Formats: sequence, structure tokens, C-alpha cells
Amino acid sequence: MAFCFYNTISHCLAIPLWAQFVTLSSKALLAIVVAVLIPLASYLVVKKFTDDKSFLPRRYHYDTVITKVKDGIEVTDTVWHAVKNIQLENQLGKKVSLLDLEGKIMVVDFFFTHCGSICPKLTKNMKRLQETIKTQDKRKLVDTPYVHFLSLSVDPERDSAVVLKKYADKYSVNHDRWWMLTGDKKTIYDFGMNEVKLGVPDSNSVDTNFIHSEYFVLLDRDRVVRGYYNGLDTIALKRLAEDIVFLMLERDKKKKRKLF
Repeated sequence: MAFCFYNTISHCLAIPLWAQFVTLSSKALLAIVVAVLIPLASYLVVKKFTDDKSFLPRRYHYDTVITKVKDGIEVTDTVWHAVKNIQLENQLGKKVSLLDLEGKIMVVDFFFTHCGSICPKLTKNMKRLQETIKTQDKRKLVDTPYVHFLSLSVDPERDSAVVLKKYADKYSVNHDRWWMLTGDKKTIYDFGMNEVKLGVPDSNSVDTNFIHSEYFVLLDRDRVVRGYYNGLDTIALKRLAEDIVFLMLERDKKKKRKLF
């Protein structure tokens, strides 16, 4: 017995019913295999990256090393330095703090709006990084709400919230995902030099010789420094984008892993 796909005899293609059954069953089986294997493969990839520490960006700056005995064996445990919380004002005139970003990965840099040298380039590259992360989000590699960008002004006396808002709009900054911050100068400098460990010393001639850093700093969800990246180097920025993804995949020891 055969079945014709077309009404006219000249275009009739006879296929045995048993062959039709096999074809349909094969397609259905393939769909089931794909539906199962893709999530499983994704899980195994995530497990690979999170279990194999060599893929993860290293931690910087420890506070202390604790030695203790566990099951009769002496072990050491490193207490990594988590940058302290600071409160500043963003470009929208809102008081914000690092506590508002709890559980988020952060990318931090230092700049000032009237800088005529590296600052515009740093801002453009931070913008490109933000757009790169958005592109990766379409492939579900990283969830952009969990990544936040912070640019701290090292000349807060001139860089008011109004000035920062104008500067941010010039570069089409996403105000929800990227804060440009101003506030107490001592707080900003202490954070730069003693918390994220960057050299951002003051200068008597702010207009032409204001010294700051070209590096972007990556902080994990525990506010531990996980990397320094030259914001003017395309290779370094590519590595930063990759490390953000790895940190997103890093296992949270406080949460239980689910297969799907």
C-alpha cells in the first residue's frame, strides 16, 4: 500500500506506509535526543568550568591565612580581601553604595570628565565592553543584570552629578548598568589605592597632569579583586570579557547546584 503526496498522478510519489512510520519516528526520536542532550551538554560545560579552577581568574590580595586541623590533617585557608563598601553619588544624583550591587560582578575604573588623554578612550572601551556583554547575553553566556560598571571620578570637585550625567549621555551610557560616581574625594582615593590597589595619586595641576590608572578592575560577587586589565589594550579587554563569563559560571558554594 502506498500514499501519494500530490493530487495529480504525474507528481505522485509513492512511499510505503512502513517507511513513513520509520521516517516520522526517526524525526521524533531526533527531537527527543536534541531536547535532552543540549541541556545536558550545557550542564557539563558549566560543571567543567566551575570545577576546574584553572579556567577561573585568580584572586588578588588576601587579608590573612588561617591554619587549622581538619580530620587530623593541618590545612590552610586563605581569607581574601573584599573591598569595603563605599557610598557615592551617581550621574542621576542618587546616593548609591556597593551594597546596592550585592551578588553582582563589577568592573571598576577611574577617570575625570575634562581629561584630554586616556579617559575618552577608556570610556569608549568600557562602552564597547558593555555592548559585548549584551551580545553575549543573547547566547545566554552571561546575564547582564548581574554585571555592573563603575567609573569613579578622581576629580569630584569639578565632576558633579550634573557634569557626569552630561558626560554619560555623550557616550550613551546605560544608567541602570553603569554608574559614573562622584562624592567625597578621600573616600574615592582610599578606595582606589587601598581597596582595589590602584595608583591614583593627586596632583597640583589637575588640568594637565592628573595622574590616574588606565586599568579596569574586575570584582567578583564577594567584592574580591579577580583581575586587572589594561583598558587601552584590545587583547586585555577580550580577556576581561571572557573572565566575566567565567565568573558568572563560577559555582556559588552557598547554593546547591541543579541539573536543569
